[in-house]
Amino acid sequence: MIFRRATIRLTVAYTVIQLAIFAIFAIGVYTFVTGTFDFDAAESDGEGAVNAAEQGFALLRTVLIIFYACLLIVIPLSSWLMARSALKPIRASFERQQQFVDGASHEMRTPLSIIQGELELALTRSRTPAEYQAAITVALAATDGIIRLTDDLLKLSRTSKEELSDSFTLIDLNQLLPDLADAAAAAGRRADIHVALHTVAEPLRVRGSAELLSRAIGNVLDNALKFSRPGGTVALSASTEGSAAVIRVMDDGVGMTPAELAHAFDRFWRAETSRTTPGHGLGLALTRQIMHAHDGTITLASQPGQGSTITLRLPTATR
Repeated sequence: MIFRRATIRLTVAYTVIQLAIFAIFAIGVYTFVTGTFDFDAAESDGEGAVNAAEQGFALLRTVLIIFYACLLIVIPLSSWLMARSALKPIRASFERQQQFVDGASHEMRTPLSIIQGELELALTRSRTPAEYQAAITVALAATDGIIRLTDDLLKLSRTSKEELSDSFTLIDLNQLLPDLADAAAAAGRRADIHVALHTVAEPLRVRGSAELLSRAIGNVLDNALKFSRPGGTVALSASTEGSAAVIRVMDDGVGMTPAELAHAFDRFWRAETSRTTPGHGLGLALTRQIMHAHDGTITLASQPGQGSTITLRLPTATR
């Protein structure tokens, strides 16, 4: 809405300015032609010469009026295109800033909850120095995670794809996935959900940011756990298919309808069945953004009542 109003205002301003310039130019041309014409010389050539001159001036007026009428149609369109072009970098910057704010508000919720919980628990009663130290250690680890997350989100929102790729390092997904699976398994045990990990024996190397890829895969696992039924299973697997490293997260939860699938990656959108589930509808949108930054893709397949499968594909790397 903000950019629509700004585009309209700029279009009107550009249109008025251009029409005023062309009006001044047309008046100037007509005044110059009529002002410099030698009527005395035309009169000496007879009345026919004067009439011819007046007809020429009338034709010039007609041409200038028609030309100006055409400009009344063309200039608003060109002004609209100019306004859009002028606002494009500003809009891109605004959208990146909005993505950072949305992503930060979504992803910082969990570590902030951990910090709050540990501090509240530590203050409920007097504790031993070791217990205080344990609470502070957990809170400090969560704080460190927030700092790394902020850096990653700022990197996504402020850095171009080319600049971001320059900071990528070689990562073995087989070393990254076990920790993610363990964290998901710990969360799954609280909801009576089993988490299984299946990987290939050989290294599965990709170029990227370990923090961002961990965030992307973690978001997918978190979604799978949220929508799985007690006693269900979430399977995390990694393999190679051609020149791509493929990560799949499968669950046997509630699944999604075709209509819900069409909106699954929209920011802030949530299915009717997930209204009571904690979250803001940003996890998959952020995951897709991270995958795009790594030249990867994310796809989602699902059937109501039969669970969902999310597939992440990344180009493999040797160095």
